[in-house]
Amino acid sequence: MRADYFRYMLKFKRPGGTSRGVLHEKETFILEVSDGERKGIGECALFRGLSFDDRPDYEEKLQWLCLHIQEHPDVLHERLKDYPSIWFGYEQAMLNLKHGGNLYFPSAFTRREASITINGLIWMGDIQFMEEQIKDKLDQGFHCIKLKIGTDWRSEHGILQELRGRFSKDILELRVDANGAFSKEQAQIVLQQLADLDIHSIEQPIKAGNWAHMAELCADTPTPIALDEELIGITDTEKKVELLETIRPQYIILKPALVGGFRGSDEWIELAGNRNIDWWITSALESNIGLNAIAQYTYTKKSNKPQGLGTGGLFTNNFNNYLNLSGEHLYFR
Repeated sequence: MRADYFRYMLKFKRPGGTSRGVLHEKETFILEVSDGERKGIGECALFRGLSFDDRPDYEEKLQWLCLHIQEHPDVLHERLKDYPSIWFGYEQAMLNLKHGGNLYFPSAFTRREASITINGLIWMGDIQFMEEQIKDKLDQGFHCIKLKIGTDWRSEHGILQELRGRFSKDILELRVDANGAFSKEQAQIVLQQLADLDIHSIEQPIKAGNWAHMAELCADTPTPIALDEELIGITDTEKKVELLETIRPQYIILKPALVGGFRGSDEWIELAGNRNIDWWITSALESNIGLNAIAQYTYTKKSNKPQGLGTGGLFTNNFNNYLNLSGEHLYFR
């Protein structure tokens, strides 16, 4: 077994507005493994400013993995548990080595017999830009739209009011993601305003780390709350249980690159399910390599909810795309 990696800078077609500012490029690392005859590829999808493993020794740890690639997976997992995106890339590379081609999780999805329903993501920006995106998603036939909020709540609230005035909740599911933009007091007001509009859910209404305040909100919220950034950096099973038991959210959002890859996502799903907490899976600006693997994994989990997966169209210099979007349905090709 041999392994190597290279750094790659993805260039946005249009600057991406996020809660962490406007992004023009996205750094990532591609891991390649080989057994002499076959080759496997995976993406260590580091997200600067958000990933738990955004630290100075990141590449040093990647180099360590390449040198110890023949170690047992359990040994590697223990050494890489604080580097979730590196473990995520390792999982992909080894699965790809096993299955070959562009496969990670062979299924009816990769046989082109089934699809994944996704939500339409509305990027942050001025109101005109957001309204243009919404019109485009509706024209494409999306029945679930997710809006980033918290930049200009008064205007964003107006957009939601307009949408709900045109489409009932039975026709259009609306989700919002605050990325921790509100204080607890603001969140209590916003949660009621969202409930008045039959909003499906809100992701991370307050900043991560405020377990007591989040627990209070979740216990008495008129709008279901989903934890997102709250899960990042929680690597021990006992701590995951403590988080879920303390906050008792209605949903959790799983970004494999940020929560320990497929193994980490599986554990979160099991722990949440034991507590009647639902979930869905979201990508996090991966290249087409990571996105392809996440989509294949997502299908195997058999969720009946629209998933938050990207389509590979954000970057000018992406890798080969193995996913195709038709309306709100994501297909493997």
